[in-house]
Amino acid sequence: MPYGKDDARSALPTATAAPVPAEMAGSDYARFYDREPDRQHLGARIWYVRGQNFVLGYGEVERRAVLEFDEPEEHMLLLPDAETVLRVETPEEVEEARGSRVVVLPPGRSTVELDGRLRFVSLVRSTSPTAELAENALSYASAHPNIPPFEAWPAPPDGFRVRIYDATVPPSAGSTFRVFRCTTFMVNYIDARRGPRDRAKLSPHHHDDFEQCSLVLEGEYVHHLRWPWGTDANRWREDEHVRIGSPSVAVIPPPSIHTSEALSEGMNHLVDIFSPPRLDFSLMPGWVVNAADYPMPEPSPSPEAVSAR
Repeated sequence: MPYGKDDARSALPTATAAPVPAEMAGSDYARFYDREPDRQHLGARIWYVRGQNFVLGYGEVERRAVLEFDEPEEHMLLLPDAETVLRVETPEEVEEARGSRVVVLPPGRSTVELDGRLRFVSLVRSTSPTAELAENALSYASAHPNIPPFEAWPAPPDGFRVRIYDATVPPSAGSTFRVFRCTTFMVNYIDARRGPRDRAKLSPHHHDDFEQCSLVLEGEYVHHLRWPWGTDANRWREDEHVRIGSPSVAVIPPPSIHTSEALSEGMNHLVDIFSPPRLDFSLMPGWVVNAADYPMPEPSPSPEAVSAR
């Protein structure tokens, strides 16, 4: 509980919560179903939204599309539809696949051919020129608080290349999580579920220092957000209970308390995205499907070790 330093209650054992940041950013919501696409290119209709470290492009293909990338860092492509036919070409290799896939694309030029009536989600760094196309670009005219500077995770030992993963592999034992990561992104590809979420079993939580991007691919949700109160009531934010359909995105800032509640009687499908990858998820045995392909960062030295140098 936040008390001012001159408040005697600040010495109570119950006053041990982390301090509330002086500045906190607001949330962003993108309702792709409610507006025209930001770009139509080589058979694809694409909507863009961004966060501090990423740009998400949601695309729809009626028949066939060609996507062209030239990114200086690794990036990802999510293909949720089972009917997808995929061909990826870079200067060094050609890879093909069918079905629902999570694709990691290497730095540099790549061409992705997609066949079928399908959806795709591209994830690139916010240094990409596509950041200017995002409907919420003005939200990031200045960097948001409480998010440290971006640092990519270590490169894969066998080098950068196209990596294609099955998005339908079983979730980790004892959870609904199916997590993929690369050097720049982490995706928690949760299964679609039928029916509303049990309101007695929501999961409000917060993150101290990273954004969460919640992508709704099917169904309808309410995103519940609450910002902690500091001692300055002029900076308090109202709670949010935002009802949103699909396809859509919520960009959830730290350290807001948040949880998402599925509403539709039909299928509800939400995918969570983080940039860079989350260390806490990576430390959970079996959670990251492709953990063997990507090493984790070296642990930071303890303050005691630093002072002893």
